[in-house]
Amino acid sequence: MKNERTYYDKVHRWGKISSISALAMMLSVPIAICLYFDIWPSAAGVFKGLLKIVPLFWTVAIIEVITYAPLLGAGGTYLSFVTGNISNLKLPCGLNAMENAGVRANSEEGEVISTIAIAASAITTTLVIALGVVVFSPLLPYLTAEESFFAPAFKQILPALFGALAAGYFGKYFKISILPIAVGIVVLIFAPKLPVGTLIPITVIFSLLGAHIMYKKKLV
Repeated sequence: MKNERTYYDKVHRWGKISSISALAMMLSVPIAICLYFDIWPSAAGVFKGLLKIVPLFWTVAIIEVITYAPLLGAGGTYLSFVTGNISNLKLPCGLNAMENAGVRANSEEGEVISTIAIAASAITTTLVIALGVVVFSPLLPYLTAEESFFAPAFKQILPALFGALAAGYFGKYFKISILPIAVGIVVLIFAPKLPVGTLIPITVIFSLLGAHIMYKKKLV
């Protein structure tokens, strides 16, 4: 128990340090620009801009923390929110690693495996992006141009990624997947431009509710 407390204490301590450091680095760029050029935005302009985005992004941020933290574990949550791209990469990597290892997300083993998988994902992503920038930057305009032969493929990257990930889960848990899929379709019918960051937590919540109800009714 002592080692467990020590582990989680270290995770939360370094997680807070990394989160605050990342936030400071992100804010340092606009502050440095303002200091260098001695140009500062007006308070009214900042407030007007925040008024448009705060209701959406702060709400999504709170929902994502509540939704993702139980799935990723403490270490995985800190890593994911610092490195970003949670729904596309970090969450699938963590879940697939735990599934392959046969451990639960809320177990000690799941905590460790999720953290390692997400860390490996972050390192791999950084290396791949760096390599891609160096190698493909001269070719990318030709590959993604509207008249390019490869242009249609680049427009389907995210659907292909989510489709491949979802197919395995839908096949194993077909009954549980019906409700979140139906909810997602209904939401997109009435709000087709809803951001993915908002749609995913909504479907996750209904998935949990549906799974709980079906478990109580002994339908799964």
